[in-house]
Amino acid sequence: MWKAFSILSGVGFYLAAFMLICLYLGGLADEYLGLGGKGRLVGIILGLPLAFYSLYRQLKTHGFI
Repeated sequence: MWKAFSILSGVGFYLAAFMLICLYLGGLADEYLGLGGKGRLVGIILGLPLAFYSLYRQLKTHGFI
């Protein structure tokens, strides 16, 4: 039970970190290119599917899927 909890909590932290990195990079693109918030939107649009794909891969590797 604790092994599953530790793996799933690690996956949750990874998902949150992945999204924060994408938001940060989108913010940098906003500042550098002067996009007016569109860079963060692109960061969310690209980051969310990539984060869920990575989540799927990690869960499959550990045998949860």
